[in-house]
Amino acid sequence: MALVKFAGAQEQLSIRQQADNLYRRYEYFASARLYEKLVKKTKNDVNILERIADCYRLINQYDEAEKWYAQTVADPKASAAAHYHYAEILLRDQKFDLAKQQYERCYKSNAPSLIRKLATCDSAALWMKTPSDYTVKDHPAFNTNFSDWGLTYEGKTGLVFTSDRINDGNDLDYRTGNNWFKLYEGDINGDRTSQFDVLDALGHSYNDYYHFGPIAFNNAADTAYITVTTGRPKLLLPADSDSKPGHNLYTRRLQLLIARKKNNQWVAIGNFPYDNVEQYSLGDAALSKDGKIIYFTSDMPGGAGKTDIWYCEKQASGSWGAPVNCGKTINTADEDEFPTIGGDGALYYASKGLPGMGGYDIYKSIGEKTQWTTPENLKYPINSTSDDFYLATKDGLTGYFSSNREGGKGSDDIYSFVLVKKKTAPPAKLTTATDTPKTSSPNPGELQKGILLTTIYYDLDKSNIRPDAVLEMDKLVTLLNQHPSLTIELSSHTDSRASEDYNMALSQRRASSAVDYLVKHGISASRLVAKYYGETHLVNQCADGVTCTEQEHQLNRRTEFRVISGGD
Repeated sequence: MALVKFAGAQEQLSIRQQADNLYRRYEYFASARLYEKLVKKTKNDVNILERIADCYRLINQYDEAEKWYAQTVADPKASAAAHYHYAEILLRDQKFDLAKQQYERCYKSNAPSLIRKLATCDSAALWMKTPSDYTVKDHPAFNTNFSDWGLTYEGKTGLVFTSDRINDGNDLDYRTGNNWFKLYEGDINGDRTSQFDVLDALGHSYNDYYHFGPIAFNNAADTAYITVTTGRPKLLLPADSDSKPGHNLYTRRLQLLIARKKNNQWVAIGNFPYDNVEQYSLGDAALSKDGKIIYFTSDMPGGAGKTDIWYCEKQASGSWGAPVNCGKTINTADEDEFPTIGGDGALYYASKGLPGMGGYDIYKSIGEKTQWTTPENLKYPINSTSDDFYLATKDGLTGYFSSNREGGKGSDDIYSFVLVKKKTAPPAKLTTATDTPKTSSPNPGELQKGILLTTIYYDLDKSNIRPDAVLEMDKLVTLLNQHPSLTIELSSHTDSRASEDYNMALSQRRASSAVDYLVKHGISASRLVAKYYGETHLVNQCADGVTCTEQEHQLNRRTEFRVISGGD
């Protein structure tokens, strides 16, 4: 969630102090320029190099950030954070092997976080080679060289989005060097855009304030909930804890503005009752189809992670009830943001805390309030190795989303999508045991890379091959003997019970057990690639703290066997 910092009075400062203070105020565009002046005089001080890289990363100028991080990590004194952020940018640029090397520099060997990051690299590479049934294209009518995102529907044909395109050279956000975010409107059937205006009680335009947008409308398109940066005077804001004597810092957090359409003009009628800009941000609203539930993003106390998705219910009086967290099925220990409710009734949102391709990925879940199905990653090409977020759809088949992926026109762009179901042969799998889903044996021509051959299951806290799994393993031995050039990947998993470290070790034992069985039955170890993921790749909602049946937990205690090469 974007924040804004402002400073109070300050004394005459050195260039380094000025640069540091600009950085602390989130004015990354200006601070980068000062740091670059300094680095020439300091013989490539690693701390300054890292600060320059951080500045460019934080304003989404990733090519520049990659260049400066490369110089930073070349120094043995580079921080683990520098290696991590460099790895994230390499992942974004689809340099998967280099990204893995950098992740390994900033995590301890076999740490759960490292395993997740390495798995993210693998998932991204695989999903890009086996794209989903979505087709994606950019929306040139709305995209500029700046940041354009958060498109939503207004009524039947209206479209509204937010952008920091420069229309006023005197109204700059020094964080990016662009204008503050404003709302713009267009139409499904046209390519012209104009500023979307809302007036305050005195008739002043909110386009004269700070960040303004994104926006969510009710079904009648006569009431709107708009995310805004608070315009409260800084004297009424608490000084930040990192303020220094004579140099106070103030954070302008986000809040929700409520507006109504009167005589064809949008007019602000008040703030959302649970805004609290002194303590937390609240924004990115989404309304249920009947308008009785409002979902939003906040870092208010009581959440599961950095930012969570919350909801309020409309009361009989017309007021909003107290905020309730949407729960751990949806929210993670990381950032979960940008909820929207599709015309199909599904929740779409972006998360950095679930298995994906890197950055924010878009997920879909069915339910309401605190009851949700396991979030479904929409995969490539909806998702990419960059940030993908804010999906809007009226039918679940077509719509728009935002992304800062490579190949776009600006730092963020709006893309349209269509779901086109393609006729494909069923996936090749071996017949499974009676307590698992039944599948058919593969034909020789179906053994393409990535095809799931079979899955075996384990008892709780065990790694031995069960009798039902022996039947599957023997079929796999037969298949491997029939195709001597075939190489396969074994990926082993656990359920969520026990600690992350214990489960990672248990999944490693399960992978070793499966490899040992195949090797003892004459299969060369060179044809087998074993991977283990602990509880990081659950197939259902049974994460920590979620009540599940033993049968549901059983589905997560597994080893999957997939084709790597040699199946043709």
